[in-house]
Amino acid sequence: MSAPSSGPDLRPAALDDSALDDLRRLEERVGTPLVAYEAASPYAELTDDQLAEIQRAESALGVRLLAYRRG
Repeated sequence: MSAPSSGPDLRPAALDDSALDDLRRLEERVGTPLVAYEAASPYAELTDDQLAEIQRAESALGVRLLAYRRG
């Protein structure tokens, strides 16, 4: 099975200098690069039960699953 040809519609956030400085400080504290995206997300909002079911499927399949919002 091949991978999907396109990913989620995530857009990098436009940060001002102050926000960029905050982000850089956070990167230093957590020790890893971070990418800021716009607040709008293509991912579905899941209930605790839905999330638990997806996590069980991930464990059984040995994969990571992403749940997207419909249309």
